[in-house]
Formats: sequence, C-alpha cells, structure tokens
Amino acid sequence: MKEAEDTIIESKSSAETSERIIRNVAEAIDWVLNHKSITLYEFEKQLIAKIFEIGKLFVLLFLCMRDEYFLSTHPEADADYQYQKPNARVLGCFFGKIRYWRSYLYNLDCGGGYYPLDVELGLTKDGFSILVQSYASRIATKVSYAQTVGLLSLFLCWSPAQKTIEETVLGFGKYTTDWFASAPAPDDDGEVLVIQVDSKASPTATEEELEKRRGERRANPHPGSQRHRGKAARKARGKKKRRKKGDKAKNGKMATIVVMYTLKRSKDGALEGPINKWVYASYAPKRHAVAIARREANKRGFVNGDGKLVQVVTDGDNDLARYIEEFFPNATHTIDVFHVIEYLWEAGGCLYQEGSAELSEWVEAQKEALYEGRAREVINEIKKRLAMLRKRGNHRWERLEKIKNYLEKRMDKMNYKSLRDQDLEISSGAVEGAVRYVIAQRFDNGGMRWIKERAEALLQLRCIEINGAWDGFISFVHDRMRQQAERLKKTSPLTCAEPTPLPIYGCC
Repeated sequence: MKEAEDTIIESKSSAETSERIIRNVAEAIDWVLNHKSITLYEFEKQLIAKIFEIGKLFVLLFLCMRDEYFLSTHPEADADYQYQKPNARVLGCFFGKIRYWRSYLYNLDCGGGYYPLDVELGLTKDGFSILVQSYASRIATKVSYAQTVGLLSLFLCWSPAQKTIEETVLGFGKYTTDWFASAPAPDDDGEVLVIQVDSKASPTATEEELEKRRGERRANPHPGSQRHRGKAARKARGKKKRRKKGDKAKNGKMATIVVMYTLKRSKDGALEGPINKWVYASYAPKRHAVAIARREANKRGFVNGDGKLVQVVTDGDNDLARYIEEFFPNATHTIDVFHVIEYLWEAGGCLYQEGSAELSEWVEAQKEALYEGRAREVINEIKKRLAMLRKRGNHRWERLEKIKNYLEKRMDKMNYKSLRDQDLEISSGAVEGAVRYVIAQRFDNGGMRWIKERAEALLQLRCIEINGAWDGFISFVHDRMRQQAERLKKTSPLTCAEPTPLPIYGCC
C-alpha cells in the first residue's frame, strides 16, 4: 500500500515549516471548539489525520533545521568538494510521506558526491526512517508479512509494500550474528546455569516448488475475477502428485532452539528462578547452537573448569549429547523425564492392551522407580519382559529392545532423585514452550513454505524481540550503518533482496 502523492507534505525552510505548524495547530484548536455535536467516534477518526499531518510537519521542521544548521557551521566545503543546489527526497516516516530538501556535496576529483544531512542523521538509502523499518520488522516477527502490511495500514494509515518489508527483515538479518556475539551479559545473574536444547521442524519449499516460483508467470486471463484466476491457476498447475507412504507434505527442516537461564539460591536453600531467560534459535547445524550456548555461558561467567554448576537438559538426541560432551564436559547432562516416561508408555504398550488397568499400573510402578533414582531397576524390568517374549519375527520384542537400548545408553543422565534433592530441573518445559512460541506460532502455519536462509533472518529477529533486546539491536544496526556512511561518505540501503548464508560459528 502506498500513500497518495497529493498527501506528501514538503517544505524547503524551517521558517516556512514553523509558520505552517503554528497555523495548523491553531486551525486544529478551532476545529475542536467548533464541533459541538460530533460523536467521539467521528471526532477521533478525524483527529488522527490532523495529528499525523502536524507530525509530518514537525519531522520536516527537524530536517530543515538540521540542514540549515549544517550549512551555518560548514559555510565552505572541503577542498575536494563543492556545494551544489539542494535536491529533494521523499521519506516515509512514522506519520507518513514527506518531501525535504538537503544540500549536496560534489566531489571535484572523482565525480559523485553525498548528502551530508543523510549521513549525519544515519538515514538509509531505502526512503524510510529507521523507526518505520524497525516497527515493520518487529511486527513481522509476530505475524505474516501480509498481516504486517494490514496492521501498519490500520494504525499509520500507510505502509511499505510487503516485498519491502521482507527485504527489510533480510537487511536486519545481516546484523544478527554480530549482535548476538557483542551483546553484553545480563546483570545480577544466579548461581546455577540451566541450558535446555530442543529442535523443531518448519515447512520448507521443495526444489519443485521453488522451480515453479522462479519460472515465468503466465498472463492472467481473468484479472477481475478471483475465482476464475484460481481455476486457471489450478488448470495450469495440473494434478498434484499423490504422495507415497512415509512422504511428508511439509518437507520440514529442523531448527535448533536454546533456552538459557540461571537459578539463585534462597535463604531456605531452594533454587529460585528462572533469572535472565535468554532464547536463541537457528537453522544452522546443531553444533552451532551448542557452540553459541557455550559462548553465552562464558559471557555469564560459567567457564569450563571453574566449579560452577551448569545443567543441560535435552531430549536424548545423540548429536546433542556428543556436542554437549565437547562444549560442556563438566556439566550435568539430564534427559527430560517426560521423554523417558513416553518411552515407558510405549514399552507398556508392548506388554499390555492399550487402555487397560494393567498397563497403567505397570507404567506407574516404573515411574515411581524412576523418580526414586532406581533407573537400573526399570531397565532390568524391561530386560526381564524381553526374555519372556519370543524374539524371532516379534514386532513387540523389537520395539521393546529399542526402548531398552535407548534407556540403558542414557541411564547416567536419569538420576532424577538426586536432581530433585538438589532442586535442579528434571524436565525441559521451558524449551518445549519456546519451541511452540518461537518457531511453531510464526513458522508452522497453514500454507507456509520457507527457504531456510530467508527464514533464518526472521527467526533470529524473533529471538531478539522475545529476549527484550529489540531497541538495543536497532540502535546497534543504526550505529553501524551511520559509521559506515561517515567512513564512505555515502548512505547504503538496509533492505536486501538476497538472504545471508546460515551462520557457521562453531561449525568449522
């Protein structure tokens, strides 16, 4: 959605703009005092437009004043530059579109030049203020790009185009890796560090789907009829291939998510928390996520070999276990008790009829032993039951054997009585909730198909927003772009059409 051209406000001097502001404010006051019979509903609707009009004038006043101030403090150009007549530029700010004039410095030696006002204010080449770009991207971390356009249009009465918002997200995504690396550790942390790691698949586009996207678009035979356009599209696409047994419709790709927080010992000895919860997620290999967790733990003062208690909770994934052993050799690695209980129910299903009282009684007995720290007894019970089942050609035996192997391999990570006595975590509820909130709610809705690299930028921005670090991140990006503009004497666009490759920290 674009704002109509005739609503763009422009001005060339601060004096002229000041007069317009005074005049508009006086007219607005008279307008209020003369509407003695209007309803509040109608009053608010009309007032918004007037306030936004005045807001645009104030932004114009600021820009005119800053350009005039620069000229007054730099009456003569540098030896390599000379002033040329001011040029106009349309800028989309919070209140709408404005047109302002700014001075231009031309390079005498190599041609070209720059606008010192744009460089000094940290404006990008995109034609939008960083605040508008920030709001659009922040909303996009919560709802779809199309809904973002709708929300901005509702509250600001205008919005950047959907494609522009997507490219702005990719532009911000170029800075997330550096932001996570440089972000400071939280203050007033606890004494025990808890790290929970899990994975979640989100639907990604297949090569066949990408080929269709990238191909030439056919002419629209029914531009004015949505239902006929749909019929024509289905006819051109042809019949869908019937999926084979075991084929997945979503072509899911895994993202690894890390939730980190600390616990603080109270006077009565209980561990209270969580304190300073922090979330990170990425489509990069699992090793990357664990390496990032190691870096953040170091920032927070939990360095390998320092004697501080670090607990890592996972679902028993073999790859994660290997990386945790590498990056957190001294940590207490725990398997989520509810994952183990799920295996107990599956084991009981091999022995008793589903829904039977015997099944519930058997599982409850194993759970009690598990919570009391008798994991070896649970495994021995499954071994005994295995011996009672016929091995050859018995599917129940094979399932039970797999469950026995899973539990036996992880027995040293299932001492739940000791963990409860220490008031440590025995489940991964925090990361399970984060899987749903961080990934599923935004990336796993009907009809969505992602490209990993494009989803990565949005996923990392969503983590920054959830961590409560959005304003700090935007200031970080703004400062980086401003410093670059001052060094190169030219502004650059924030928007980016191509995504940044997946991060490689810890993968090499």
